[in-house]
Amino acid sequence: MSGLRVIKPGALSLLQDAGRSGWQHLGVSPGGPVDIQAAAWANRLLGNAWGTPLLEIALGGVRLQAEADCWLALCGAELPIRVEGAARAPWSRFPLSAGQTLELGFAVSGQRAYLAVVGGFQVEPVLGSVACQTREGLGGLHGDGRGLAAGDLLPCAASITAFSGCAQVPWPYVPDYRNPPALRVMLGGDADAFASEQREAFFSQSWRLSPQSDRMGARLRGEPLLAPTRQWSLGMLNGAIQVPPDGQPIVLLADHQSMGGYPLLGFVHPLDLPRLAQCAAHGQVRFAEADLQQVQAELRAFYRFFGA
Repeated sequence: MSGLRVIKPGALSLLQDAGRSGWQHLGVSPGGPVDIQAAAWANRLLGNAWGTPLLEIALGGVRLQAEADCWLALCGAELPIRVEGAARAPWSRFPLSAGQTLELGFAVSGQRAYLAVVGGFQVEPVLGSVACQTREGLGGLHGDGRGLAAGDLLPCAASITAFSGCAQVPWPYVPDYRNPPALRVMLGGDADAFASEQREAFFSQSWRLSPQSDRMGARLRGEPLLAPTRQWSLGMLNGAIQVPPDGQPIVLLADHQSMGGYPLLGFVHPLDLPRLAQCAAHGQVRFAEADLQQVQAELRAFYRFFGA
C-alpha cells in the first residue's frame, strides 16, 4: 500500500487513535491524543469516524511526501503549513497529490498538531489500538512504541476524489492557545481531606507548566500545597490532579499510570485538558471550580456531535 513517506519526522510524531481501553487492570495506560478536540476536528473534516488513526505531531518540523493522491486535514497547534511551498490554512482539509511534499514549520502557538487522512492511517493495532506509547513500547507504526523516523511510510488509501473542495473549522471553535481561560476542575477524590485554605490556594494562584511535563502528566510549579497523607493507591484516570509530597500538583494526561498513591484534589474538565496539553513550558494556567452536572452535559454534547 502507498501512503505518506516521512522525509523529516520532527521532534516526536506518534500515531494515535481513541486509545487502548480495557487494559488498565494490567497496568497498561490508555494513550490516545492529549488534545481530543483537535484530533476530533481533524477526523471530522474528512468524514472519518471518532478515533480513526491519525498523527500527533509535537512542535512541528515535519516533512512528508505523498506516494498517492489523498486528502488531509490538520488541526491543533498553530504552525506554518505548506504544500510545495504554497501556504495552507490551519484547522482545514486540503488535497495532496502524489509526488507533492507537505511541510510543517515549528509551532508558534500550542504544542501538538493532528494530521488526519481519509480513512485513517492503516496500521496493525496492538491490544486493540494503534495508540503509540513510548514508555510502554506499544503501538505506533511498528507496534513497539517508536515515534516516526525518516524513511517510514504511513500507509493510507488514495482519496483524491473524496471531496470537491477545501474546508475549515468555523472560527468560533478554534481555540486560542496563547490565552487559555481558567481550566475548570471538579473537586473530588481526597479534596475534603485538604484544608480549606489549601484548596483556596490551588484556585487563587497562577501555576507555571514545568518543562518536565510530557504525555504522562502536566507538572505544575507554584506555591506548594500541603497535602493530606494517603495510605493506599487508587486507579487513575485522565485529568486527575495528584499532589505529591513536594506540594507541586501533577495533572495526569493520556499516558498516565494505571494506579497512584498521591492524594487527589480533583479532576480537570475533560474538554479543558486540551488547553493544558497545548500549553508551552513555563506557560501559566489558572483553575476554577466546575459544576459536575454542567461538565456532564457538555461532555454529552461533545460526544454526540463527534459521534463518539
